[in-house]
Amino acid sequence: MNGGTQTTGRDLAKAALEAARQKAAERGTPPGRRKAGKPSAGGFAQNPRRRRWSGAGADPRDPQPLGRLASRLAVDLGWNDRLANGQVFGRWARLVGEEVAEHAQPVALKDGELTVRASSTAWATQLRLLQGQLLAKIAAGVGHGVVKRMRIHGPTAPSWRKGLRHVSGRGPRDTYG
Repeated sequence: MNGGTQTTGRDLAKAALEAARQKAAERGTPPGRRKAGKPSAGGFAQNPRRRRWSGAGADPRDPQPLGRLASRLAVDLGWNDRLANGQVFGRWARLVGEEVAEHAQPVALKDGELTVRASSTAWATQLRLLQGQLLAKIAAGVGHGVVKRMRIHGPTAPSWRKGLRHVSGRGPRDTYG
């Protein structure tokens, strides 16, 4: 209410519309139209400072599941081999079964060769017999080509060599009795 004149919302809207028309005339484009530009990487010609909403179709700007983003990140950074190797160690009991996992542990995985240490020589022999089935189970669980071969070791024998000096020979035998 300045000097008897009252500014209404309608007057403000008319003023804003007139200002937009003047600005469009200065740019050389009709009101409501954008200036033609080259499409951006997403296929849209837009001002990067202005927020645009995606339409009904799938769009790279749409929210993505975390698993898909993590997979894409692993592929981009070249982590797929290390992640697959880690799955063999992390999911060992589920891959080979609880009974086998009690008596055998994976030690190393390098160039597709999995080294496994068994708790006894009998279990090492059993694992060598089951090697084909174990490879099939591992391939089904983590993917084909991750583990191509298995090297199975039994338990290590105790070392009788202690200290800096050593006398050659087989070490103690049945002398306890």
